Amino acid sequence: MKIMVAIKRVIDYAVKIRVKPDKSGVETNNVKMSMNPFCEIALEEALRIKESGLASEVIAVSMGPTQVVDTIRTGLAMGADRAIHVDYPGTLYPLSVAKILKALVEIEKPGLIFLGKQAIDDDCNQTGQMIAGLLKWPQGTFASKVVLDKEKQTAVVDREVDGGLETLCLDLPAVITADLRLNQPRYATLPNIMKAKSKVIKKLTPEDLKVEIKSDIEVVKVTEPPKRKTGVLVSSVDELIDKLKNEARVV
Repeated sequence: MKIMVAIKRVIDYAVKIRVKPDKSGVETNNVKMSMNPFCEIALEEALRIKESGLASEVIAVSMGPTQVVDTIRTGLAMGADRAIHVDYPGTLYPLSVAKILKALVEIEKPGLIFLGKQAIDDDCNQTGQMIAGLLKWPQGTFASKVVLDKEKQTAVVDREVDGGLETLCLDLPAVITADLRLNQPRYATLPNIMKAKSKVIKKLTPEDLKVEIKSDIEVVKVTEPPKRKTGVLVSSVDELIDKLKNEARVV
């Protein structure tokens, strides 16, 4: 069984985000970029499944401009067997990504697709659900535990919901999106990083996959969140209650 893992290049989680002067987006020039943390978790889970003997190959897939190759190399260094880069210079929104993944699934025929539950740049949390819908495959989102049964061709997924945990049994092939507590991703070792530099990355375009990219979202303006007001010290509980009641108006 093949496992396909979608990974995304995003601004590193430790970087302080700056909005462009023209309010058209956030600044990405000369900014540290890395693999989306939830995608790292998804890739780690796929690698663990392969190492347990339940999968034969892990394929890392990413989409975007040429710089995305650096993120793909990280996935190869972590242990992915092959990689595919869908070259597209513009912005890709979830539905377009899902359509590209669907086209790749028709070529590669994986038995399982792993994605991060969301990307930390747009926080959409839509791609996994959309690809499952397009493929008409069962889906297990926000997975905190995944157990495969090779004989029954099923995946048992514990998923985090507001009320606690929900357990789903999915017939394979299926789509699973990884939550934060699914695992702890490994670090890529230096030898593997060096080996990844020489691995061939298959390059495709949306045109090769016969996928038309349409912008279904218009960004009107991007602004920073309002700055918090400076806190004040109060001398007593009565003064605190008075301020909460008359100034903040929350009690």
